[in-house]
Amino acid sequence: MRLVTWNVNSIRARAERVGAWIDRQQPDVLCLQETRCSDEDFPRDLFEDRGYAVEIFGQPGRNGVCIAAREGLDFKRVSRGLPDEGVDADKRVIVATVGGLRVINVYVVNGESLDSEKYPYKLDWMARLGELLESEIRSCVEPVVCLGDFNIAPEDRDTWKPPQEGEQKILCSDKERALWRGFLDAGLHDLHRHFTDEEVYTFWDYRRLGFQKNNGWRIDHVLAALPAVGRARSVEVDREERKGKQPSDHAPVIATFEM
Repeated sequence: MRLVTWNVNSIRARAERVGAWIDRQQPDVLCLQETRCSDEDFPRDLFEDRGYAVEIFGQPGRNGVCIAAREGLDFKRVSRGLPDEGVDADKRVIVATVGGLRVINVYVVNGESLDSEKYPYKLDWMARLGELLESEIRSCVEPVVCLGDFNIAPEDRDTWKPPQEGEQKILCSDKERALWRGFLDAGLHDLHRHFTDEEVYTFWDYRRLGFQKNNGWRIDHVLAALPAVGRARSVEVDREERKGKQPSDHAPVIATFEM
């Protein structure tokens, strides 16, 4: 079973590329972030014409998440948002049981900078996400997989430009990394690091030839609880999809499980 996470940076702007990528790679479950459109404007035909059902949670112009599943992998127990969020909250989380896995697709707050009001919002949001993850791991009979754009480089080796000693930077500050470790303490495992210690990036800024210089960040992750870890066979980043005309600034991350 091929389970994919991909921040597409606008599903409508990237529709042609997403469709072509699905045709080439044939994923079983595709989790998208930053779809940036309302549910009414979401291009369902892009997926349904290819034999995929979709569950969406979007808003115009920003945020938005989606899970697409190949025909025959029925959705069960779908939920949207964090448990304590109101109807006007950002659309950043969608959860569903599909293909024998409990899939939690997340688009974590970026935070912008350490002196931005979005930074404490990010920390609070991550803490509440941690509560959701603990609840799902504790209560689910299916193996839990949480994947998406976490906007966190967990270790210095996960960014081309790590902070200097004592320096605090967005995406890799001590407080963000502490909350990340809380996800792992809850029972999740970073599948990239389960398979490799090598330098791996998933995001490259459009500016200053970020991709061409490989000035990247590993901020898109696949986390799995037991027994999903034992069923995992590989995790790979499709760097080729970051190339060419009008790509997303993120590459798809493909996790393969023996189900």
